[in-house]
Amino acid sequence: MSKTPAEPQPLLALVEALRRLPGVGARTARRMAYHLLQHDLKAAQQLGQALTDAVQRLQHCIQCNGFTEVPVCAVCAHPERDPSLLCIVETPADQNSIEATHSYQGLYYVLMGSLAPLEGTGPDELDFERVLKRANDGVVQEVILATNFTAEGETTAHYLSEALRLKGIKVTRLARGVPAGSEIEYVDAGTVAWALLERKPT
Repeated sequence: MSKTPAEPQPLLALVEALRRLPGVGARTARRMAYHLLQHDLKAAQQLGQALTDAVQRLQHCIQCNGFTEVPVCAVCAHPERDPSLLCIVETPADQNSIEATHSYQGLYYVLMGSLAPLEGTGPDELDFERVLKRANDGVVQEVILATNFTAEGETTAHYLSEALRLKGIKVTRLARGVPAGSEIEYVDAGTVAWALLERKPT
């Protein structure tokens, strides 16, 4: 005799979907699901609609690879940004952290990840050819590698540094004001601003 599931399938599917969020385990996902369904159905509906809208309406900027509703995002299209500076970050959240410092006026390229060979994420998965083409557009004079100071981020920075130098492009790296092993998204704006100002040649 087969065991009857204690929870209906739609609830199990919701819990499984929430588990895909970073840092969310099974227990936390189940608590979130029950909270939304028991106490805040309106928020649950808003969350579902917001996710649907984001998936349907957002695309990758053709220049920086960040999220946007139009082919070229607002940062890339801004006439006062300095096109000779290109800051390479791992995620849109890292870009937001750098923007919050109000000390950088160049442009960006968002990798949407970092090199992680053990997880199957290599240069091809991150489309490094596109990154190198963007940096070698004839306008960019300096590339700032602002990947995280984790093992994956350092590996990514090293790989890109070597590839960019072969093309004769000036490459710098955030200064060590950002603690080793840390992710830029979680570092305070003042530290990130200092790391940008004190960036070093790679």
